[in-house]
Amino acid sequence: MSPSPARIRGTIASVVDVPDELRELRTFHKVLADANRLRIVRRLSDGPATVTELIEHVGLSQPLVSWHLSKLREIGLVTAKRQGRETLHTIVPEAFAAYAARQERALGLDPATRAGQVAS
Repeated sequence: MSPSPARIRGTIASVVDVPDELRELRTFHKVLADANRLRIVRRLSDGPATVTELIEHVGLSQPLVSWHLSKLREIGLVTAKRQGRETLHTIVPEAFAAYAARQERALGLDPATRAGQVAS
């Protein structure tokens, strides 16, 4: 029995080396593709919050909220600062603008880059 064409295409696609900047874009989008993480980001846009406050807001367990926060910290959207026994989580609003600029460059949508291409 031979593999299906879809399996062959999938295998070939997994072998192709993805540039680092595109891998970073994919990671950022995957992290934000989760509705619970978006709910956490939306809550943090109102101001800093502890894990306890986020648990009350999103209705998830403490380990799950902490796990989602770790994913948001990995991509630089959230910072954590200890305050006594609690950890205060804060959104990094400039991270969105920085990401948008990296995305434009990686996808060739940067106006400065495009101007150079049009002039050529």
